[in-house]
Amino acid sequence: MNIHERYMQRCLQLARMADGNTSPNPMVGAVVVCDGRIIGEGYHRRCGEAHAEVNAIASVRDKSLLSQSTIYVSLEPCSHHGKTPPCCDLIISSGIPHVVVGCLDPFPQVSGRGVECLRKNNVKVTVNVLQEECLWLNRKFMTYQQKQRPYITLKWAQSCDGYIDRNRQPNENATIFSTPTTRSWSHRLRATHDAIIVGTNTILTDNPSLTTRYWHGKNPLRITIDRHHRIPEHYTICDGSTPTLLINGNCSHDNIESITLNTADITPQDIAHTLFLRNIQSLIVEGGRELLQSFIDADLWDEARIEVAPTQLHSGIEAPCIKGTIWQTIRHNTAHHTHILVNR
Repeated sequence: MNIHERYMQRCLQLARMADGNTSPNPMVGAVVVCDGRIIGEGYHRRCGEAHAEVNAIASVRDKSLLSQSTIYVSLEPCSHHGKTPPCCDLIISSGIPHVVVGCLDPFPQVSGRGVECLRKNNVKVTVNVLQEECLWLNRKFMTYQQKQRPYITLKWAQSCDGYIDRNRQPNENATIFSTPTTRSWSHRLRATHDAIIVGTNTILTDNPSLTTRYWHGKNPLRITIDRHHRIPEHYTICDGSTPTLLINGNCSHDNIESITLNTADITPQDIAHTLFLRNIQSLIVEGGRELLQSFIDADLWDEARIEVAPTQLHSGIEAPCIKGTIWQTIRHNTAHHTHILVNR
């Protein structure tokens, strides 16, 4: 690892501290280095607040050192006025002579313009340091900008013999595969996504909360499809406790929005496009099998997290069938694990 990569690694560490708090903005970290020593660092803490470069430069005690420094930023500095002033202007006015960028920003109002602006003002710019790692950090933001849809994560738990549940009646309890550890992991996933969707049958059978209760963080927007208005208003998803979107459904409670998609068959593409127009950058598809398989068959997914428990059911509702590259397997104990797959 060379010197540029070492400081970029620190940028990535800082950026991750805001995971789940910056959407729809990306996570960004920045460090200011002078004579081989970090003299300032910062990250974008929350949407609407100061950017990483602003916080890093503000943290430098002796501003006279800036004219001899290099600033490392995990994402291309912005050159436009948004909720905050352009970071490029601050870098230029601070007299920093060298900027090292992890990856370019695909957002149309930036997208190479930040680098161009800096270079036109005689600032040396080095780009694409740890580019792959920087792109992966903001994969949700990148997918939203480049594919014009949310980043889609599939999530389910299953028995080791390939079933997600028994065949049961609505008043029967679901088969529990999760442990306290994996439940925390699942709720952390919710806290770092903008929205979560389940099918109507899952709502009617399980009456889930779809909230973040076992991890610190915000609740995702709850979404379900209720084509035939089968969900009773006393069900948890209609309690108004957190923002909820009913597609082709109907509920009069506050904090719940009902919309109608004028199509006979609502497809995953319809859902993704609707959420893109609402600035939803990331979505968890959590069940049931029919909904999950529809996203798989449409090849409309980016990441899958499949929790596999040592339980055997021998029969029941089969788990979705997915083909992908296993990126990582997390062992929770000797028999319980989670596969993370990435759709390349």
